[in-house]
Amino acid sequence: MWELHGEAIEERVAFRAQVRDLVWRETKRRMSFLGFSEQEGPATPNAMAPASAAAKAVHLAYLEVASEVGVAARELATDAATRSGRAGATYADLGEASGITRQAARKRWPEAVGTHWALYLLTGKKHHPRGMVVRVLRSSSKAIETGRTAVDEGALTEDGAVGAVVINAAREVVWACYFNDGTYAPEEITLPEDLQNVPAPGEDGHADWQQRWERHISSML
Repeated sequence: MWELHGEAIEERVAFRAQVRDLVWRETKRRMSFLGFSEQEGPATPNAMAPASAAAKAVHLAYLEVASEVGVAARELATDAATRSGRAGATYADLGEASGITRQAARKRWPEAVGTHWALYLLTGKKHHPRGMVVRVLRSSSKAIETGRTAVDEGALTEDGAVGAVVINAAREVVWACYFNDGTYAPEEITLPEDLQNVPAPGEDGHADWQQRWERHISSML
């Protein structure tokens, strides 16, 4: 957790004041529906009769903007956590930077640290297909989307992708597909049990796994 000295506290107080000013400026910009211009409206959120209908509308508009700021801030924090993880940060580092515990950081950003998915593509329709790892991604959904798109677009070229496999950090297959000539679209498949675990590049068995995967997909084309 943060250990703030006096100067740091003052800086954070000033920063929060800047955020409040930003939210208020955006609220004033949106208040045209009340008949106010940005210059004619109230100077502060509390400069209106508390029980008036106009005050209610202003405060709700302020709440709307503040909520949008919160969503944007969470998205920015998630992006920053992911980039930090790629740069080697641990969950303890993320927790310290964000003022929460290591466990809370792991729960908030489960894919930020130590988790990655490798995408293998099997390319080449005219010649013998050849499989290789092409990308390592931090999001399983992004890896699957990238693989599906590559196989879908592979039909347009002679040496395009005809198969794709996504594996997790434990070297286990989590998704696979091939290009089905019957439907003219990528089709998700379940690989045989002996292809479900993928040795790391350079390890014994990795080249053998690639060859068996290539033969399996080739038999379906």
